[in-house]
Amino acid sequence: MKAVVVNEFGAGFHTEDVGIDDPIGWEVLLDVKASGLCHSDMSVANYDLGYPVPAVFGHEVAGVVTGIGSEVVDFAVGDHVVGSLIQYCGRCANCLAGRSYRCLHPEATLRTPEEPPRLRREGADVTQGFGLGGFAQQALVHSNQLVKIDDRMPFPQAALLGCGGLTGTGAVLNTAQVRPGQSVVIVGAGGVGLHAINGAVIAGASPIIVVDIADVKLEKAKTFGASHVVNSTRADPVAAVKEITGTGADHVFDFVGIGSVQEQGIAMLTNGGELYVIGVTPGQSMTVDGYDLLQGQKKITGVYMGSGTLRQDVPAYVDMYLAGKIHLDELISKEISLDEVTEGYESLKDPAVTRVVITTF
Repeated sequence: MKAVVVNEFGAGFHTEDVGIDDPIGWEVLLDVKASGLCHSDMSVANYDLGYPVPAVFGHEVAGVVTGIGSEVVDFAVGDHVVGSLIQYCGRCANCLAGRSYRCLHPEATLRTPEEPPRLRREGADVTQGFGLGGFAQQALVHSNQLVKIDDRMPFPQAALLGCGGLTGTGAVLNTAQVRPGQSVVIVGAGGVGLHAINGAVIAGASPIIVVDIADVKLEKAKTFGASHVVNSTRADPVAAVKEITGTGADHVFDFVGIGSVQEQGIAMLTNGGELYVIGVTPGQSMTVDGYDLLQGQKKITGVYMGSGTLRQDVPAYVDMYLAGKIHLDELISKEISLDEVTEGYESLKDPAVTRVVITTF
C-alpha cells in the first residue's frame, strides 16, 4: 500500500510503498477514506517524542472495515468507523470505572515484540504512530481504538471527531460539565477551539467568549456561536473578560499552551472558576500564585482527549452533526491527496485555514 513515511525526525514526509499485515486477534483492517492533519503529528515527525522512525503517523482516521481478526465481535466488513488516540485495555481499574482515557495499560492495543509488526518496509519494521498510522491507504488498528458510526456521516467530518472533536467538545461537556448560563472563555480559535465552541453552545453556556490574535479566526468563531470575541493583540484579554462577565469566567479553556497565556487564564477566573489546560507547547511553564488559588478557590485541570469515552461520545457527536446541532463542515478548509501532506501542513500556517483533510488515497 501507499503510505506517508517519516524516515528521520525533521526530514519531512515521503510517500512510499509499505507492507501491512493481516488482522489478528482484536485487530481491524480498514481502507482509509479520510485522515486529518493534526499539529500533534507534525510534532512527533519533527522531534523524538517516543515514536521511533521510520514511522507512519496520522491519527484522525475514518474509513471502511475490510477485514477483522479472530477475536473481533463488534465490527463487520463494510462498517464505517472512526479511529481515536484513546488506547485502552478495557480491563484495568480506570477502564472498568468508565475512565478509558486514563487507561493504565494502553500498550494492550499494540502487538507484542514477539508478534510480527503491523507495518514493514524493505525488510525493516515501520512504527505505527499512536497505534493508528492513518497517513496511508489502509490502517490496521486494535478494535478498542475504533468506533462504528452512522453510514450517513461523511468521512472527512467524521475523521475530525476522533481527536479534535473528542478533545474540544469533550473538554466542555465531559471534563468541565458546563451548565446552562455558566460563562466560558475559549483561548485559541483553531480547529480544537472551534470544537469547544460547539460544546459550549450545546451546553447552553453564556456568555461564550473567544480570545485569539487573528481576526479571521475570531470571525469564524462568531459563526460557531461565540457571543463575544477578543483580539488579544489589541485589548487586554483579562480586562475584557472581567468587563464582559462582571466577576470573571466560570470556565477558561486554554488551547494555546503558552505559559503566559495560561497565567492570563487563571486571572480571568471568577471565584471557584477553573482553568483547563489542553494546548501543549514543549518547554512552557506557568507561574501560579498559591494565595490567589486559595483565596479565589480556583482550580487548574489538565485535560486529555476531552475525558472522552470513544464509543459513547463519537456516535453522540455524529448524531448532533446529522441533526444540524454542531458545526463540522466549516472546519474543513482544504481536502488534499496522500502525497500532499507536506503542502497541507504548510497551508495550516495560514490563519484562514482551519483543518486540512486527506481524502484522495
